[in-house]
Amino acid sequence: MKTFQQTLHLTPFSRGFHLITREVLNAIPEIRELKTGMLQVFIQHTSASLTINENADPTVRMDFETHFNKMVPENAPYYKHNYEGPDDMPAHIKASLLGPSVLIPVTNGRLNLGTWQGIYLCEHRDYGGSRHLVLTAWGA
Repeated sequence: MKTFQQTLHLTPFSRGFHLITREVLNAIPEIRELKTGMLQVFIQHTSASLTINENADPTVRMDFETHFNKMVPENAPYYKHNYEGPDDMPAHIKASLLGPSVLIPVTNGRLNLGTWQGIYLCEHRDYGGSRHLVLTAWGA
């Protein structure tokens, strides 16, 4: 079995849902060596998250942002944790709802995503800064 690991440093993204599939693939070209395997993408932050969803129509990503902002509003009177501003606690909640990682099958050296699927960086802060992802691929 082969194992590969890289750290991907992303430049800051604006708040919202952003396709990063290309950046991930560019950072770990070694997956081309795997006939059958897995790729885990893990984000090392508590106020941003990852998910897999629609990769073609940008209105899907806009609707995600709108829905999450209504579902987890800023300035809720019951939030105690607001040291870094009104988007602080909502960002942590949104990140927990979506999660810190995605796991994707690798088949014949390629991510085995569906036709309309892509990897999203979900930036939940107004000014989240650069984000670091750990990419780990394994297989035969």
